[in-house]
Amino acid sequence: MQTPDPNHLLRPRREITGISAILLPMNGGEVDWTGFTFHLERTFSAGLMPAVNMDTGYANLIDEGTREMVLSRTQQIAQGRQFVAGVFVGDQPKADYNPAAYQLGIQQIQRFGGTPIFFQSYGLVEQSEVAIVASYQKLAEDCDSFLFFELGTVFAPFGRIYSLEVYEQLMQIPNAIGAKHSSLQRQPEWDRLHLRNTLRPEFKVFTGNDLAIDMVMYGSDYLLGLSTFAPDAFALRDSYWQSGDNRFYELNDLLQYLGCFSFRSPVPAYKHSAAMFLKLRGMLEHDQTYPDSPLRPDSDRDALGLIGENLDRLMGESHS
Repeated sequence: MQTPDPNHLLRPRREITGISAILLPMNGGEVDWTGFTFHLERTFSAGLMPAVNMDTGYANLIDEGTREMVLSRTQQIAQGRQFVAGVFVGDQPKADYNPAAYQLGIQQIQRFGGTPIFFQSYGLVEQSEVAIVASYQKLAEDCDSFLFFELGTVFAPFGRIYSLEVYEQLMQIPNAIGAKHSSLQRQPEWDRLHLRNTLRPEFKVFTGNDLAIDMVMYGSDYLLGLSTFAPDAFALRDSYWQSGDNRFYELNDLLQYLGCFSFRSPVPAYKHSAAMFLKLRGMLEHDQTYPDSPLRPDSDRDALGLIGENLDRLMGESHS
């Protein structure tokens, strides 16, 4: 399928669906549950849909008890509002695909009222393309609705960006409502948007490109770790786009600068950047990370503080 000029994909004044991958705050090696509660409530209040037990929530590091506690607390705070949660299956290269582990994760999330999103795993993505599609089709039978991931290996070594042919087949599973695309490249996402617009317009392509958050201009929605830094600012940016307010561009540029700074190599250290930024904005008491998660240098706080001051200025101007 030939992708047209990306400018033909531009979708002005559209309503953007924002899903924000929730940071799991830490303090002294333990989860800061008070900080988690406040952060989750702020995200709901901003109008974004939270996604818990994602990479931003250390999905590959937390134990099963923590995973279940996150779901339980999210259900209590959600009070019937929608949220997304990751189905993570840890394995090793050359491992056999483990559908039973995925099914347990699906059942757990749906028991707490969430919508599952399937993380990739070595066992899943190392199969043939035919087997990959069949695996998703079988897992879909256990779901009311679901989302799926495409992850570049810069985010996780078990990730894989599927061929457009595989994506087309997965997109057409009836209860697949959307997919997060995290290649950090525009062209594959433009290809998916064109395919979506042609074959299944109601399907949502959620950009996971923290280096190109303006993909929402072309019809992508988003499921980002970057939005956990400032869910209020992302919600305001989205409202600007829907109303045709040119302040969208300046606010988007500042948020993109925050993304480029925070998602530099090593990319997984963005979670420390998020904790520092939230603390600097007075939204967390601590800026620690999960044990063994990569750290940023202390000097980052100066740059993040300046970005935060500029962000507060732009947010303040929205009310003037």
